[in-house]
Amino acid sequence: MSTTTDTERGSAPLSLKAKAALHVATRSNWIISLVAVVIAFIVGAFFIWIADASILDTYWRLFKGAIFNPDRDTWQQQIKPLTETFKNAAPLILGGLGLGLGFRAGLFNIGGQGQMILGAIAATYLGFTLNLPYFAHLLVALIGAAIVGGLWGGIAGFLKAKTGANEVIVTIMLNSIAGFLLLYVLGKEVFLGAGNNQPKSQPVASEARLPELLPSPFDLHAGIILAIIATVFVWWLLERSKFGFELRAVGANAHASETAGMSTSKVITLTMMISAGLCGLAGANQILGTFGSLTQGAMGSIGFDAITVALLGRNRPIGIFGAGLLFGAFSAGSPLMQGAGVPVDMILILQSVIVLLIAAPPLIRWMFRFPKPDGVGYREYITLHQEAK
Repeated sequence: MSTTTDTERGSAPLSLKAKAALHVATRSNWIISLVAVVIAFIVGAFFIWIADASILDTYWRLFKGAIFNPDRDTWQQQIKPLTETFKNAAPLILGGLGLGLGFRAGLFNIGGQGQMILGAIAATYLGFTLNLPYFAHLLVALIGAAIVGGLWGGIAGFLKAKTGANEVIVTIMLNSIAGFLLLYVLGKEVFLGAGNNQPKSQPVASEARLPELLPSPFDLHAGIILAIIATVFVWWLLERSKFGFELRAVGANAHASETAGMSTSKVITLTMMISAGLCGLAGANQILGTFGSLTQGAMGSIGFDAITVALLGRNRPIGIFGAGLLFGAFSAGSPLMQGAGVPVDMILILQSVIVLLIAAPPLIRWMFRFPKPDGVGYREYITLHQEAK
């Protein structure tokens, strides 16, 4: 019988601790994400070289556009790129959290774009039609966006749970419907206002806008705070709530969960609604924070980029938050890259390579000879090797 105590395990030699850390790191899924990003930059360097541009200058410009620009005259202008990264990251984090939540339940929610559009429409309408005090107006608009986006995603969840309909196909179709719905509402006077012939809605009331976190010349609003709150909420939901346990169980094995007495239909429907509700908040972030009114291009490609963010973050809240910041940096820094003679589409190459690699973990493990996961954690590794002595 082993007599190894917690104290003895805590006093393990540094060499054993290092081996344990290396053992866990090389078998972790996080190493796949890290290597994917590194390889993406290497591949990007190759294409930059083909374009006959300076690799160092291009990536230095990306850094200056996304993190810190020492060429500016004032410190406010020097650190403004970082605030732009935070602003761009907020909707990606919110959308990534929603899609990642669905992925954890085994649901491939590809409808983030449409759910964001529905959330944006709801936030816009509530933003300019109601007459409420500041905090109340903002709260109603955010909740309305989450509810409408959630109901839109709930359609796919309900059909999946009750009829077995493929959620990928249903959510893609709902994306198309949402896109046409956006064009429809932007042609109606109730959204445009009297005498407005431009496809741009009335501006939302100032009482419904997300507050600015920093004064001019910064353009950072509280959307990043909303993203942080959502990250904490999703972590709590997954790791500390009964529903989160059921969600993870259904994602691991739906048939076993049903046998254990869980209602997979309820879990699937609610998960899709919560997932879509977070995407709806991402749409509200764009209207109530960044743009102030609804336009055809307000959502951009955020709904699709959020899929990559969720995958790169391994569908974990903290990972998604970090991946959102990375993609927010790409978005903020890409315009400055063009000064080096590199098209802005270079960012799409980086993102595409990341998607390709994180979608094929066995390929990276084979390329770098990473061992397969064995389920042995850091403390367990130390304990096993101490007991073997």
